[in-house]
Amino acid sequence: MSAPIVLIHGMFMTPLCWEHWVDRYSARGRTVLALPWPGRDAPVSELVTHPDPELGGLGLPQIVEGLSETIRELPEKPVLIGHSMGGLVVQLLLQQDLGPAGVAIDSAPPSGVFSTQPSFLRSNWPMINPLEPTSRPHMITLEEFAYAFANTLEPEEQRAAWDRYAVPESRRVPHDSLGQAGHVDFAAPHPPLLLLAGGADHIIPATLNESNFRHYRDTDSVTEFRAYPGRDHLTILEEGWEIVADDSLDWLDAHSS
Repeated sequence: MSAPIVLIHGMFMTPLCWEHWVDRYSARGRTVLALPWPGRDAPVSELVTHPDPELGGLGLPQIVEGLSETIRELPEKPVLIGHSMGGLVVQLLLQQDLGPAGVAIDSAPPSGVFSTQPSFLRSNWPMINPLEPTSRPHMITLEEFAYAFANTLEPEEQRAAWDRYAVPESRRVPHDSLGQAGHVDFAAPHPPLLLLAGGADHIIPATLNESNFRHYRDTDSVTEFRAYPGRDHLTILEEGWEIVADDSLDWLDAHSS
C-alpha cells in the first residue's frame, strides 16, 4: 500500500496553497494531509484581518517541532513534500528520519547556503532587514509578492493569487533558518531527497537550489536536483503545476518502496 502524503507550505502561505495537489493526489486514491504551521489553521481572510497575536513569536523550531509531533502520531511514515520554507522543513524532517523520502520545491536554503544574486537579496530584504525588529510580523505587499513569488504571471493573476493565498508572516522564521535551527548535516546519511527549482524563481533562484543540492555529500544516499525552465516561485499553483505534482509523486513512489 502506498505511503500517505504530507504537504508542507512555506512562508506567507497556509495549507490552502496545496488545494489543487490535495484534489489531484486524492483522485489517485492517496491519503493526503496538508499540514498547517502553528496558527495557520484559520481561513486566509481571518488571518489577514485578525492576525494571530502570537505570530511575532513564531520561529522555525516551533514549526518543525509541531509538524514532527503530528507526523509521529500517524500510523505510518508519510512521504514529504514541502514548498519554499516548507522545503527546508522537509530537509530537516528527513534528518529525523520522519519519512521514507521527500521532495523540496524551491526550498529555502539551510544554514550556511547563501546567494548574492540580486533577486534573492531584493526578495528577502523585507524579512531580513536589520532595522525591523524580528518580533514585528510582516504582511507581504502585492508589489513584493508579484516580484518574489509570481514574477512570470500577468498582473491580474498576481493579484488573484495574492488575494487568495497570502497571509502575514513572522520575521523570526527566516532569521532562524540562518542559524542552528536551519542546520542540515550534509555529510550524514538521509532518506531519498529530490530538490526542484524554478528556472525563473526570484526569491529562491535555481542556482541556490542547486547549491543546496551540491552540499549533500553522502554518496550512499539518493539526492537529485531538477530545474523547470521558466517557472517562478509560485510553481505549485501557476499553470503547469500538474507536471510538478506528478513528477514529485512519481519520484517519491519510485524511491520510497
